[in-house]
Amino acid sequence: MWLPESSLDLPSIIVMLVWLISFTLVLTNSDGNGSLLSDGQPPLRLACNTRLWHNTTVCGLDGRNCAPFVDSKFTFLCPSYCASVHVLEPHIVGNQEIIYDNMVIGGLSSSDGSSGEGEAHIYRGDSFICQAAIHAGIISNDNGGCGVLKRNGEHQDFAASIRNGISSIEFLPSFPLSYSLTATDARCNDPQWRLFALSLAASFAVSFLAVSSRFFVTSTFLIVFFQVALASDRPFYPDYSSGMSLALERFLPTTFVVFVLYQYCIRYTLRGLQAHVEKTLLWLGGCWIGALNNYTFDRIPISRLTARDLRQQPGAITALIIILAIIIAAAAGQALAFRTEGRLLRYIGAYLVVGLVLGCLAAFPNLQLRLHHYIIALLLLPGTSLQTRPSLLYQGLLLGLFINGIARWGYASILQTAEALREDGQLGSAVPQVLRPDLITRSSIGLTIGQLAKGFDGISILVDDVERYHEPEVSTPLIFNWTRTPADGPTFFRFAFTNMMPLGGISYGDYTKPSTWHLNGTWEYS
Repeated sequence: MWLPESSLDLPSIIVMLVWLISFTLVLTNSDGNGSLLSDGQPPLRLACNTRLWHNTTVCGLDGRNCAPFVDSKFTFLCPSYCASVHVLEPHIVGNQEIIYDNMVIGGLSSSDGSSGEGEAHIYRGDSFICQAAIHAGIISNDNGGCGVLKRNGEHQDFAASIRNGISSIEFLPSFPLSYSLTATDARCNDPQWRLFALSLAASFAVSFLAVSSRFFVTSTFLIVFFQVALASDRPFYPDYSSGMSLALERFLPTTFVVFVLYQYCIRYTLRGLQAHVEKTLLWLGGCWIGALNNYTFDRIPISRLTARDLRQQPGAITALIIILAIIIAAAAGQALAFRTEGRLLRYIGAYLVVGLVLGCLAAFPNLQLRLHHYIIALLLLPGTSLQTRPSLLYQGLLLGLFINGIARWGYASILQTAEALREDGQLGSAVPQVLRPDLITRSSIGLTIGQLAKGFDGISILVDDVERYHEPEVSTPLIFNWTRTPADGPTFFRFAFTNMMPLGGISYGDYTKPSTWHLNGTWEYS
């Protein structure tokens, strides 16, 4: 399938070779190698949500698993458009709940609430590094860029501010890990738009020059896949060698899938098509819109198609209703076209079988049906095997969505456990009950914790978002004492049950909402 059908495709082959060489040169010479660090090492590539302090349970007691806290510095490279990355599950910072928002804590000088020109910007250790760099003005959201991160150890009074389109979060108590960000003298930025210009120009040229539809589809697939996998919506990888390895790992099985799609769907739409303008604008344009999903459809307020996410994300249900209405209207138009061609009953039968299979999958115990956007594209693509203008647009759009889903996320399972879907969200488990706070002084407190819930054998206590007590086997009621310094500010407590796993390790239940011990000695339940 993938070879050109005649020598008339020679100009298209030349375009592909020029694109391949240009794409490789720009990709491998855009990270500032040798110019950022004194030892000549390239910067560490980060994802938009990379952070030093992963979460409380991973970092462990007193955060020891996330050490070192000081005397560590590295240069980093961030991709573009990190400001739009949000926390997708409720996340507690002090006594605030953060969801569908940026994750940047602090950023101003603790002395006077301002940060002067050339002064380091200090952030709490669990802030997203690239978003903090945008907030600090070290890099730009549109182009990404490089900066220097230095671990500063314990810090307090993380003041909030709004800078460069990002609102940071206030946190007054002390936290064991903080970092400062400074600019570099080197020029480096995310090359994705230069690469996109090359890829877009090459794909449009092939669209007008290619004689055979199969060579056109092959070339488009190659260009779009590697543009997404290595530039526009790339998964996290530390260097280009790792990125290419991951891209090729996903590319080979995807080649077979696209071959099947071409044989049973795409070739009916493109076969003998001489309307190059419509093919380029509708089919190829739609393909690019779908492939750039992170800039197009990701703006729609639907993060994941699960009942819990739709309920908790503002505007998600309304957006889903509108999308379903558009799909139904498009499907009705396609059904009329299939009826005209005499193929409607065959396609109705095929989709009834698909619906039956999905129903059976949804009935599996302890698993939830997850329709990733690459799966939705695969399910809808057979309904576009018509040579009409709407079909050109729908087919290109769906193929772009499919390519984006695989190049970015891989072949994620259609069935997932509740834990995998939950990520770091709430389990819905029992939580400890604080029976009686014993306020001794303004600097000392004693807390009495009630009985263990069934299935748990330990207690974990967070103080100011850091695990400060963890006992795998306790007798309850438990009395926990804590002393603070006057400069600490209000203190926030959260409690969870834990359980020792049969093969080792610890399982954590849900933590309570934060309770506050105020500076005047009063206690406020969550």
